[in-house]
Amino acid sequence: MELSERKIKILNIAVEEFIKDSAPITSNSVKDRTLLDVSTATLRNELNALEAMGFLKQLHTSGGRIPTAQGYRFYVENILKTIKVTNGELEEVRKLIENRTQSLNDIVAGIAKIISNATNYPTVVLVNGMENLVLQEFKIIPLLENKCMVLIGTNYGYITNTMDIVATPENCQDASNYLTKYFKGETMGFLMENISQLGKGMSGEIKAFQNVVDSVVVGLSKMNKQKLLNVQAGKVADMAEHDKNLEETKKVLKTLNDQESLIEVLDDDASSISAVVAEDNGDKCSVVKAPIIVGGNKVASIGVFGPQNMDYMGIATALKIVVDELGKEKGE
Repeated sequence: MELSERKIKILNIAVEEFIKDSAPITSNSVKDRTLLDVSTATLRNELNALEAMGFLKQLHTSGGRIPTAQGYRFYVENILKTIKVTNGELEEVRKLIENRTQSLNDIVAGIAKIISNATNYPTVVLVNGMENLVLQEFKIIPLLENKCMVLIGTNYGYITNTMDIVATPENCQDASNYLTKYFKGETMGFLMENISQLGKGMSGEIKAFQNVVDSVVVGLSKMNKQKLLNVQAGKVADMAEHDKNLEETKKVLKTLNDQESLIEVLDDDASSISAVVAEDNGDKCSVVKAPIIVGGNKVASIGVFGPQNMDYMGIATALKIVVDELGKEKGE
Protein backbone atom coordinates (compact mmCIF):
# COMPACT_ATOMS: atom_id res chain seq x y z
CA MET A 1 0.00 0.00 0.00
CA GLU A 2 1.50 3.30 -1.13
CA LEU A 3 1.73 6.05 1.47
CA SER A 4 2.78 9.64 0.91
CA GLU A 5 6.02 10.80 2.49
CA ARG A 6 4.04 12.86 4.99
CA LYS A 7 1.83 9.94 5.99
CA ILE A 8 4.92 7.74 6.47
CA LYS A 9 6.50 10.36 8.70
CA ILE A 10 3.34 10.71 10.78
CA LEU A 11 2.94 6.93 11.09
CA ASN A 12 6.58 6.51 12.15
CA ILE A 13 6.08 9.15 14.86
CA ALA A 14 2.87 7.50 16.04
CA VAL A 15 4.65 4.14 16.42
CA GLU A 16 7.76 5.60 18.07
CA GLU A 17 5.78 7.72 20.52
CA PHE A 18 3.64 4.77 21.55
CA ILE A 19 6.72 2.59 21.99
CA LYS A 20 8.32 5.32 24.08
CA ASP A 21 5.55 6.01 26.60
CA SER A 22 2.43 4.02 25.57
CA ALA A 23 0.59 7.32 25.01
CA PRO A 24 -1.91 7.57 22.11
CA ILE A 25 -0.90 10.00 19.39
CA THR A 26 -2.84 13.23 18.73
CA SER A 27 -2.61 15.89 16.03
CA ASN A 28 -0.96 18.25 18.54
CA SER A 29 1.72 15.75 19.53
CA VAL A 30 2.42 15.00 15.86
CA LYS A 31 2.84 18.71 15.16
CA ASP A 32 5.26 19.04 18.08
CA ARG A 33 7.36 16.13 16.82
CA THR A 34 7.33 16.67 13.06
CA LEU A 35 7.59 20.45 12.81
CA LEU A 36 5.61 20.08 9.58
CA ASP A 37 4.44 23.36 8.14
CA VAL A 38 0.80 22.29 8.12
CA SER A 39 -2.19 23.02 10.32
CA THR A 40 -3.43 20.82 13.13
CA ALA A 41 -6.59 20.26 11.06
CA THR A 42 -4.50 18.87 8.19
CA LEU A 43 -2.65 16.56 10.57
CA ARG A 44 -5.97 15.42 11.98
CA ASN A 45 -7.10 14.55 8.46
CA GLU A 46 -3.90 12.57 7.90
CA LEU A 47 -4.47 10.64 11.13
CA ASN A 48 -8.04 9.94 10.02
CA ALA A 49 -6.73 8.65 6.69
CA LEU A 50 -4.16 6.40 8.37
CA GLU A 51 -6.92 5.02 10.58
CA ALA A 52 -9.15 4.38 7.55
CA MET A 53 -6.26 2.54 5.88
CA GLY A 54 -5.85 0.29 8.92
CA PHE A 55 -2.52 1.62 10.23
CA LEU A 56 -3.94 3.33 13.33
CA LYS A 57 -6.97 2.84 15.54
CA GLN A 58 -8.87 4.83 18.15
CA LEU A 59 -9.59 3.21 21.49
CA HIS A 60 -12.11 5.93 22.35
CA THR A 61 -14.04 8.30 20.10
CA SER A 62 -12.52 11.43 21.61
CA GLY A 63 -9.08 9.97 22.36
CA GLY A 64 -5.85 9.75 20.40
CA ARG A 65 -4.83 6.92 18.14
CA ILE A 66 -2.48 3.98 18.59
CA PRO A 67 -0.76 1.78 16.01
CA THR A 68 -2.37 -1.44 14.78
CA ALA A 69 -0.47 -4.61 13.93
CA GLN A 70 -0.56 -3.43 10.30
CA GLY A 71 0.95 -0.09 11.36
CA TYR A 72 3.74 -1.80 13.28
CA ARG A 73 4.51 -4.09 10.33
CA PHE A 74 4.81 -1.13 7.94
CA TYR A 75 7.12 0.62 10.40
CA VAL A 76 9.25 -2.48 10.96
CA GLU A 77 9.60 -3.29 7.26
CA ASN A 78 10.87 0.22 6.63
CA ILE A 79 13.37 0.41 9.49
CA LEU A 80 14.85 -3.00 8.69
CA LYS A 81 15.93 -1.60 5.32
CA THR A 82 17.81 1.33 6.84
CA ILE A 83 19.54 0.09 9.99
CA LYS A 84 22.82 1.86 10.65
CA VAL A 85 25.21 1.11 13.49
CA THR A 86 28.27 2.71 15.01
CA ASN A 87 31.50 1.19 16.30
CA GLY A 88 31.04 2.52 19.83
CA GLU A 89 28.83 -0.38 20.93
CA LEU A 90 31.07 -3.23 19.78
CA GLU A 91 33.57 -3.62 22.62
CA GLU A 92 31.68 -6.24 24.62
CA VAL A 93 30.91 -8.24 21.50
CA ARG A 94 34.53 -8.16 20.37
CA LYS A 95 35.70 -9.47 23.72
CA LEU A 96 33.35 -12.42 23.32
CA ILE A 97 34.48 -13.17 19.78
CA GLU A 98 38.18 -12.94 20.61
CA ASN A 99 37.66 -15.67 23.17
CA ARG A 100 36.16 -18.34 20.93
CA THR A 101 38.14 -20.91 22.89
CA GLN A 102 35.22 -20.94 25.32
CA SER A 103 32.64 -23.71 25.18
CA LEU A 104 29.83 -23.28 22.69
CA ASN A 105 27.36 -23.22 25.60
CA ASP A 106 29.20 -20.31 27.22
CA ILE A 107 29.39 -18.37 23.96
CA VAL A 108 25.68 -18.88 23.28
CA ALA A 109 24.85 -17.73 26.82
CA GLY A 110 27.15 -14.74 26.40
CA ILE A 111 25.48 -13.67 23.15
CA ALA A 112 22.01 -13.92 24.69
CA LYS A 113 23.11 -11.93 27.72
CA ILE A 114 24.72 -9.15 25.64
CA ILE A 115 21.57 -8.70 23.55
CA SER A 116 19.26 -8.89 26.55
CA ASN A 117 21.30 -6.27 28.42
CA ALA A 118 21.45 -4.00 25.38
CA THR A 119 17.73 -4.11 24.64
CA ASN A 120 16.10 -4.72 28.05
CA TYR A 121 14.01 -7.49 26.49
CA PRO A 122 14.17 -11.28 26.96
CA THR A 123 16.51 -12.91 24.45
CA VAL A 124 16.85 -16.46 23.14
CA VAL A 125 19.69 -17.99 21.12
CA LEU A 126 19.08 -21.23 19.22
CA VAL A 127 21.98 -23.22 17.76
CA ASN A 128 20.27 -24.71 14.72
CA GLY A 129 23.18 -25.17 12.31
CA MET A 130 25.60 -27.36 14.23
CA GLU A 131 26.33 -29.32 11.07
CA ASN A 132 27.86 -26.12 9.62
CA LEU A 133 30.45 -25.70 12.36
CA VAL A 134 34.00 -26.10 11.05
CA LEU A 135 36.10 -28.60 13.00
CA GLN A 136 39.55 -27.55 14.21
CA GLU A 137 40.62 -30.03 16.88
CA PHE A 138 39.56 -33.13 18.80
CA LYS A 139 40.54 -33.95 22.35
CA ILE A 140 39.34 -37.16 24.00
CA ILE A 141 40.17 -37.33 27.69
CA PRO A 142 39.57 -40.49 29.75
CA LEU A 143 37.66 -40.03 33.00
CA LEU A 144 36.58 -42.43 35.75
CA GLU A 145 34.05 -45.26 35.36
CA ASN A 146 34.53 -45.91 31.64
CA LYS A 147 33.65 -42.39 30.57
CA CYS A 148 35.52 -39.91 28.40
CA MET A 149 35.30 -36.16 27.97
CA VAL A 150 35.17 -35.24 24.27
CA LEU A 151 36.17 -31.67 23.40
CA ILE A 152 35.67 -30.56 19.81
CA GLY A 153 37.22 -27.27 18.80
CA THR A 154 35.22 -25.44 16.10
CA ASN A 155 35.27 -22.00 14.50
CA TYR A 156 32.53 -21.05 16.95
CA GLY A 157 33.92 -22.37 20.21
CA TYR A 158 34.39 -25.73 21.91
CA ILE A 159 31.69 -28.38 22.04
CA THR A 160 32.02 -30.58 25.11
CA ASN A 161 30.30 -33.84 25.88
CA THR A 162 30.81 -36.77 28.24
CA MET A 163 30.46 -40.16 26.54
CA ASP A 164 30.52 -43.80 27.60
CA ILE A 165 33.82 -45.04 26.17
CA VAL A 166 36.06 -47.85 27.42
CA ALA A 167 39.59 -46.93 26.33
CA THR A 168 43.16 -46.44 27.47
CA PRO A 169 44.73 -42.97 27.54
CA GLU A 170 46.89 -44.03 24.56
CA ASN A 171 43.83 -45.05 22.51
CA CYS A 172 42.11 -41.76 23.37
CA GLN A 173 45.17 -39.81 22.22
CA ASP A 174 45.47 -41.83 19.01
CA ALA A 175 41.76 -41.33 18.25
CA SER A 176 42.08 -37.59 18.93
CA ASN A 177 45.04 -37.31 16.54
CA TYR A 178 43.26 -39.38 13.88
CA LEU A 179 40.04 -37.33 13.95
CA THR A 180 41.95 -34.04 13.96
CA LYS A 181 44.19 -35.12 11.07
CA TYR A 182 41.39 -36.20 8.73
CA PHE A 183 38.62 -33.77 9.63
CA LYS A 184 40.33 -30.50 10.55
CA GLY A 185 38.85 -27.78 8.35
CA GLU A 186 35.77 -29.84 7.49
CA THR A 187 32.27 -29.26 8.81
CA MET A 188 30.51 -31.36 11.39
CA GLY A 189 28.06 -32.41 8.68
CA PHE A 190 30.93 -33.62 6.45
CA LEU A 191 32.34 -35.68 9.31
CA MET A 192 29.00 -37.36 9.95
CA GLU A 193 28.55 -38.19 6.26
CA ASN A 194 32.07 -39.49 5.59
CA ILE A 195 33.60 -40.97 8.73
CA SER A 196 32.13 -44.44 8.28
CA GLN A 197 33.45 -44.68 4.72
CA LEU A 198 36.88 -43.37 5.73
CA GLY A 199 37.03 -45.81 8.63
CA LYS A 200 36.40 -48.80 6.37
CA GLY A 201 39.27 -47.80 4.13
CA MET A 202 41.68 -47.38 7.02
CA SER A 203 40.61 -50.15 9.36
CA GLY A 204 44.18 -51.25 9.87
CA GLU A 205 45.27 -47.82 11.03
CA ILE A 206 42.44 -47.32 13.47
CA LYS A 207 41.82 -50.89 14.60
CA ALA A 208 43.36 -50.33 18.04
CA PHE A 209 41.09 -47.37 18.79
CA GLN A 210 38.11 -48.21 16.53
CA ASN A 211 35.74 -48.40 19.52
CA VAL A 212 36.72 -44.87 20.55
CA VAL A 213 36.04 -43.45 17.09
CA ASP A 214 32.75 -45.36 16.80
CA SER A 215 31.58 -44.10 20.21
CA VAL A 216 32.45 -40.51 19.30
CA VAL A 217 30.51 -40.79 16.03
CA VAL A 218 27.44 -42.12 17.82
CA GLY A 219 27.65 -39.32 20.39
CA LEU A 220 28.08 -36.66 17.70
CA SER A 221 25.14 -38.03 15.75
CA LYS A 222 22.91 -37.57 18.78
CA MET A 223 24.35 -34.13 19.46
CA ASN A 224 23.90 -33.05 15.85
CA LYS A 225 20.16 -33.66 16.11
CA GLN A 226 19.82 -31.53 19.21
CA LYS A 227 19.00 -27.83 19.16
CA LEU A 228 20.83 -25.89 21.84
CA LEU A 229 18.69 -23.17 23.44
CA ASN A 230 19.76 -20.44 25.83
CA VAL A 231 17.02 -18.24 27.27
CA GLN A 232 17.81 -14.96 29.04
CA ALA A 233 14.42 -14.11 30.52
CA GLY A 234 15.59 -11.82 33.31
CA LYS A 235 14.43 -8.69 31.51
CA VAL A 236 10.73 -9.56 31.70
CA ALA A 237 10.25 -7.44 34.81
CA ASP A 238 11.83 -4.41 33.13
CA MET A 239 9.74 -5.00 30.04
CA ALA A 240 6.54 -5.24 32.08
CA GLU A 241 7.30 -1.98 33.89
CA HIS A 242 7.87 -0.17 30.59
CA ASP A 243 4.90 -1.69 28.80
CA LYS A 244 2.43 -1.32 31.66
CA ASN A 245 0.36 -4.10 30.10
CA LEU A 246 0.19 -7.32 32.09
CA GLU A 247 -1.50 -9.25 29.30
CA GLU A 248 1.34 -8.52 26.87
CA THR A 249 3.87 -9.63 29.47
CA LYS A 250 1.96 -12.87 30.01
CA LYS A 251 2.19 -13.64 26.27
CA VAL A 252 5.97 -13.21 26.38
CA LEU A 253 6.32 -15.42 29.46
CA LYS A 254 4.14 -18.10 27.90
CA THR A 255 6.38 -18.21 24.83
CA LEU A 256 9.60 -18.22 26.84
CA ASN A 257 8.36 -21.20 28.87
CA ASP A 258 7.48 -23.24 25.78
CA GLN A 259 10.62 -24.73 24.23
CA GLU A 260 8.76 -26.06 21.18
CA SER A 261 7.32 -22.61 20.46
CA LEU A 262 10.76 -20.99 20.73
CA ILE A 263 12.27 -23.50 18.32
CA GLU A 264 9.35 -23.06 15.92
CA VAL A 265 9.81 -19.28 15.89
CA LEU A 266 13.60 -19.29 15.50
CA ASP A 267 14.26 -22.40 13.40
CA ASP A 268 13.78 -20.95 9.92
CA ASP A 269 15.79 -20.20 6.78
CA ALA A 270 15.93 -16.42 7.23
CA SER A 271 19.17 -14.87 6.00
CA SER A 272 18.70 -11.38 7.43
CA ILE A 273 17.11 -9.53 10.36
CA SER A 274 13.34 -9.89 10.39
CA ALA A 275 10.41 -9.30 12.71
CA VAL A 276 7.09 -10.91 13.50
CA VAL A 277 4.57 -8.41 14.88
CA ALA A 278 1.96 -9.70 17.32
CA GLU A 279 -1.62 -9.60 16.02
CA ASP A 280 -4.11 -7.23 17.64
CA ASN A 281 -5.81 -9.13 20.47
CA GLY A 282 -3.89 -12.29 19.55
CA ASP A 283 -2.18 -14.74 21.90
CA LYS A 284 1.35 -14.47 20.44
CA CYS A 285 4.05 -11.95 21.33
CA SER A 286 6.28 -10.04 18.91
CA VAL A 287 9.83 -11.08 18.07
CA VAL A 288 12.77 -9.53 16.24
CA LYS A 289 15.20 -12.19 15.07
CA ALA A 290 18.43 -12.58 13.16
CA PRO A 291 20.61 -15.43 11.89
CA ILE A 292 24.23 -15.85 12.99
CA ILE A 293 26.25 -16.68 9.89
CA VAL A 294 29.87 -17.79 10.27
CA GLY A 295 32.01 -18.61 7.26
CA GLY A 296 29.01 -18.22 4.98
CA ASN A 297 26.94 -20.79 6.87
CA LYS A 298 24.17 -20.29 9.40
CA VAL A 299 25.00 -21.75 12.80
CA ALA A 300 22.46 -20.12 15.11
CA SER A 301 19.53 -17.72 15.42
CA ILE A 302 18.87 -14.91 17.92
CA GLY A 303 15.38 -13.82 18.91
CA VAL A 304 14.32 -10.89 21.09
CA PHE A 305 10.78 -11.29 22.42
CA GLY A 306 8.43 -8.58 23.62
CA PRO A 307 5.01 -6.91 23.41
CA GLN A 308 3.51 -5.49 20.24
CA ASN A 309 4.90 -2.04 21.07
CA MET A 310 8.47 -3.23 21.65
CA ASP A 311 11.40 -1.06 20.54
CA TYR A 312 11.87 -2.59 17.09
CA MET A 313 14.48 -0.04 15.95
CA GLY A 314 16.68 -0.37 19.02
CA ILE A 315 16.47 -4.16 18.99
CA ALA A 316 17.18 -4.48 15.26
CA THR A 317 20.21 -2.20 15.64
CA ALA A 318 21.59 -4.25 18.56
CA LEU A 319 21.09 -7.47 16.61
CA LYS A 320 22.84 -6.08 13.56
CA ILE A 321 25.87 -5.07 15.64
CA VAL A 322 26.18 -8.53 17.14
CA VAL A 323 25.50 -10.65 14.06
CA ASP A 324 27.85 -8.57 11.89
CA GLU A 325 30.65 -8.95 14.41
CA LEU A 326 30.00 -12.66 14.95
CA GLY A 327 30.05 -13.20 11.21
CA LYS A 328 33.54 -11.79 10.79
CA GLU A 329 36.34 -14.26 10.33
CA LYS A 330 39.25 -14.08 12.78
CA GLY A 331 41.89 -11.62 11.64
CA GLU A 332 39.50 -9.28 9.82
